[in-house]
Amino acid sequence: MPDAVKAAHYIQQLDDARCDENWDAVPELIRKVRKHAPDRACLALTAEIEHAIAKANLQPTPSTNSTTRPSTSAGVSGVDAHLPALLSAIETETTHPTDRFQARVCAGWLLWVLRDYPSALAHLPPSSTLDNSEHDPLDTNNDGVPAEAAAAPSEWTKVCALKAAYLRANCLVRDGQREGALAAFDAALPALGPVWAAGPAGTRQQTRYWAELFLTEYCMLAAQALRDGVRSLREADCLACFRTWLRYWVAAGAKGGGATLPGGYGFRGSVPRRQVWAEYYFALSEILQGGLPVPTGYSTVVNGETSARGQLRSELKRVEAIYQGLLYNETKFPRADEERAEVEEFVRRMMQNWEILNGRGWKEQDLGAGGRDSLCHGTLDSLYGAAAKTYHSTAILRHMFTVHLAVAEFDLAFMAFDSWFELVKKGKARVQKTGHREPAMDNDATMLETISACIAALCRFGNREAAERAHKLVGELEDMVEKAEGRDANSTDHWDEVPPSTLAVAWQSIGLAHAQWARMTYESESRSMIQEKAIKCLQKSLSPAFGRAFDARGVFALGLLYAEQRQLPAAIELVKTALLADTPAMPNQELRLGPYWRERSLIPLWHLLALMLSARQEYVMAARACEGAIEQFKDPFVLFGSRHLNAGYRSEHLNEAAAKDEKAGDGLVDEMDDYEKESILQIKMTQLAILELMEGPAVAVNASTELLTLFPRLFGDLEERFELIKAEPPKTGATSRSFRGSVFGSRSDKAARARQSVVGDSNNNEKLTTIPSRPQTTHTIQSIATAALSPQSSNEAAADPYSSRRSTKSDDTKRRGRNSLRKRNRSGSRQRALSTGSPPVPPLEKFAGFDQRNLSPYSAARQTVEPSSEDPRRPSSRARDGTNHSEVTSPQLAGPFTPLLPYVQFSPDHNRRRRKAILVKVWLGIAAFYRRAGLLEDSNGAIAEAQKAAHSLETDAVSEAPGAPSVREVGWGMEKSVEEVIADVWTEKGHLSVARGRPYEGRSDFEIALTHFPDHPGAIVGLSNMLLDIYTEKLLPPPAVPGLDLGGLSLIDDGIFASATDGTTVISSTAAQTNKQAKFPLLPSAPLGLGPTKPRSEPVTPAEPNGYPPLAPAPPPLQPSSSSFLGPPLPPPHKATSLPLNDRLAARDRAYALLSGLTKLGSGWNYAEAWFALARAYEESGQVDKARSALWWCVELEDGRGVRGWEVVGVGGGYVL
Repeated sequence: MPDAVKAAHYIQQLDDARCDENWDAVPELIRKVRKHAPDRACLALTAEIEHAIAKANLQPTPSTNSTTRPSTSAGVSGVDAHLPALLSAIETETTHPTDRFQARVCAGWLLWVLRDYPSALAHLPPSSTLDNSEHDPLDTNNDGVPAEAAAAPSEWTKVCALKAAYLRANCLVRDGQREGALAAFDAALPALGPVWAAGPAGTRQQTRYWAELFLTEYCMLAAQALRDGVRSLREADCLACFRTWLRYWVAAGAKGGGATLPGGYGFRGSVPRRQVWAEYYFALSEILQGGLPVPTGYSTVVNGETSARGQLRSELKRVEAIYQGLLYNETKFPRADEERAEVEEFVRRMMQNWEILNGRGWKEQDLGAGGRDSLCHGTLDSLYGAAAKTYHSTAILRHMFTVHLAVAEFDLAFMAFDSWFELVKKGKARVQKTGHREPAMDNDATMLETISACIAALCRFGNREAAERAHKLVGELEDMVEKAEGRDANSTDHWDEVPPSTLAVAWQSIGLAHAQWARMTYESESRSMIQEKAIKCLQKSLSPAFGRAFDARGVFALGLLYAEQRQLPAAIELVKTALLADTPAMPNQELRLGPYWRERSLIPLWHLLALMLSARQEYVMAARACEGAIEQFKDPFVLFGSRHLNAGYRSEHLNEAAAKDEKAGDGLVDEMDDYEKESILQIKMTQLAILELMEGPAVAVNASTELLTLFPRLFGDLEERFELIKAEPPKTGATSRSFRGSVFGSRSDKAARARQSVVGDSNNNEKLTTIPSRPQTTHTIQSIATAALSPQSSNEAAADPYSSRRSTKSDDTKRRGRNSLRKRNRSGSRQRALSTGSPPVPPLEKFAGFDQRNLSPYSAARQTVEPSSEDPRRPSSRARDGTNHSEVTSPQLAGPFTPLLPYVQFSPDHNRRRRKAILVKVWLGIAAFYRRAGLLEDSNGAIAEAQKAAHSLETDAVSEAPGAPSVREVGWGMEKSVEEVIADVWTEKGHLSVARGRPYEGRSDFEIALTHFPDHPGAIVGLSNMLLDIYTEKLLPPPAVPGLDLGGLSLIDDGIFASATDGTTVISSTAAQTNKQAKFPLLPSAPLGLGPTKPRSEPVTPAEPNGYPPLAPAPPPLQPSSSSFLGPPLPPPHKATSLPLNDRLAARDRAYALLSGLTKLGSGWNYAEAWFALARAYEESGQVDKARSALWWCVELEDGRGVRGWEVVGVGGGYVL
């Protein structure tokens, strides 16, 4: 008897059995349905055929020809007899639309299994919907029927709809209609949303089976279309299938409580699940590397990311982590003869993405929490995991070197490089011996690029040991380059073919290594030869044949070498042509290098051009070059942003409020590293040095506070924040200028500064009114009051022979004609008058016209007067010839600037130490400006600020963790050691003591500087000059018994005795001059080099009646006697008026030893002051020929010397950008 209740119960059980793949229970349930529901014959027949297909599908088959089909037709050959009956039942079924829908899907499935794809496509329901305007089986609110009135589709009906969508698309694929199949997948995807949201853990087995089958087929088909270019990644829904795949499996992981997703195969004959993740990762990588807009279709906000870049980065890292986990878990460690191509392909793709994310095109805030540091360390973890799944992979070791370098782990980076280099050399030897190429071995082009990157890193961030290592590495690189260039061009084997651009990079790295080693080597005899070799290599790298004629790195290194060799015409021509070259832009170059990448790379070239023009005494053009470095950005807002632009000086509470409101700056300087920021600061200091030459020290002092305005904008506030931001505005017309105008000045300010220079040069009293108050230190108020109360102090100091450019007038005169030994006439800018205001500098409208209107062609080298004898310290005449320089090519051959090293992210502690060292440099520069302007107390205050920063730097270095560089070590990425920075401070204190007329205090300061850093050039020259003064008795010893301090009163009208500020008694200039003229020979007034000073041998006259002890001449040379071999007996200390001869000779010999050692070092071989002092030591020793040779070398150095040293241009004083 039919029973409706039992029929409904058994129908539900039948649906559940089919959904749960309980096929053994299906025949019995079919019998009961037919018994209690005879009107559901279509349903029973459909279930019977589905049972037969499923049982046939579960039978093992020997093989399969399809990679995506889950079944074959071998086991359903008898089922096809039921097809006519099923089709007839479909036609007669009108009462139950769901039964009819399931029957149509079953008929299509049966025909699909029988490989009759066109018939299967014809019998499947179109678009997974019911006929006769019935409801969508997956939508309970369709066709206007209320949700509560419409019957909810059964679970098996949903499975049939999912199955129909897959079968329809698969039939189209097998029929060759890939576009139609993708359209079918796209149309069915939204309706199946509940299936994807539930995930595998919340659905039945048959739903999971067909859902994964659907998504796998969809994703692989879409991936193939993307690779073939049929579909574009610019479409909004191009990632719909992959994001649905992610949503489906992430829901499974969330509900299952596990973080790892299942791998393996979804069904028999399918692709592994990780292959779908690999295609998803590939698509996201293409979007990232192509700089394409992020697709918005089916996207979900991950971790609260709202920006497009943040969403792309989060999605990419999520997919990468899933794919990496599946790949590493399913990959075993290989044997020695096995390869893991999939692992190495994943590493290659990951590193390509890392180069973009770690590049300058992505900002720190785009990378999420942790920024670049988290990105790089996550990449390192992935690389070490990949190394555990491969056997001696050279690619993975090479990438380890790059990423360790990016996080400033230099020791680990070069250990990885050494391992890579050893494996590569052994692999090349095996290939050469056996003739069989190894697939995983790096080719020659990759080897050259990696070795070049290692050399560049050693030269840029390392010290002398690193430069020596780079120089040793160059030998092997040269052999490889020669083999690559000697390879047959007609060879059909392109594996080891090296492109011209790689050869250019290799020659450039060879030249950089030679140049760096020439600066670091102790063998002074071979320095010029090494420099010539470096010049030849760099010239070859800029050859037009390589397509990189104006590469910024090569031009900078070669131009700097030319400048150090005094080949200014060639250097200026090279740098000028590179600045004017029209470099073609490469695709996605800004994505890798950041905005304004070319302008940023040219900043050091503009600085170098400014120094070279100043060496030719073309100061106006040099100042324009400094301005050109900033004006190439068109608008200061681009470089400095809107932060602090309109107020250079603000109160502390306003700065704190601004710091809360502005979390990040919006200028390029906020995205620059510290090396780029320092280059901007160095240009400003060079501009002030040029201003000091053109307008005088008073104007330079007036503008020096701009350094303290620029420093916090570039580097932020350090511990000395109170000292930096509480600067009083200048008392001149520059007060009203904004920050933009104060940083690099405006052209209208030039005339105002020139007019102020007239006041500064008139007298010292008026000069003080134009100089602004220095930022508040403990000595500022006192120094200004002292200067106002004692106006004669400046005149007395100017008369002091040991003061250094105390007077504004005398300083300007000395700087304009600083080398009295020059034999050449200079340009008209040298005779520029200071008595009248200078007109404003005309604007530089177009840099393209910079060549024709403003610079001379420098085609002919100027004549040089040289001695006939050759000096081993001097380069050969061929090296000094200005005509032998790199060939000048057309701008069309200019190659783009490509990064050789990754973006290196130093630790916050390293950045803080380096910034403190820069701050010390800034304060010492300001102190030197004040000292040369005669404001000695202000200079002392600036030195005190520098000393405070240096002590803070020393404290940080001492408190470092074990293994960190000591205070005497330079350390990676640092320009100077802590001890050298402290020595800089003490050296400037020594110069200040000499300017104050306290030579013995200065000598003590120089000695302290040398205890911190024995090879300090400034301290050695300062101390040596004083030692030579002691030898010639120009500097007399202080009296053993200090004189009385009478408060400035004199015992006699002539003022023979004067009380010095340090408590010692010195001889007044008038009496001393009279006494010396009467009894002792004058110091030689003839040009140096004509012979040493010889003391007179006349007997000493008695003392003057006023009790003034006479100055005894130097005793004659020691003569052995029977009484003593040490010369005549010494007088008592209170009666001694000069040092014993032995002490004087010891002073001279020590000066000679210090200077001789300094001039052999890389820091002193081109230091003109050291050679001038050494010439004096030679002269005093009677070695006239050596003195003459040293003086001629000094002439050559001074002839090509800029306003500042060449080391201020490069990164850490080196040659690598």
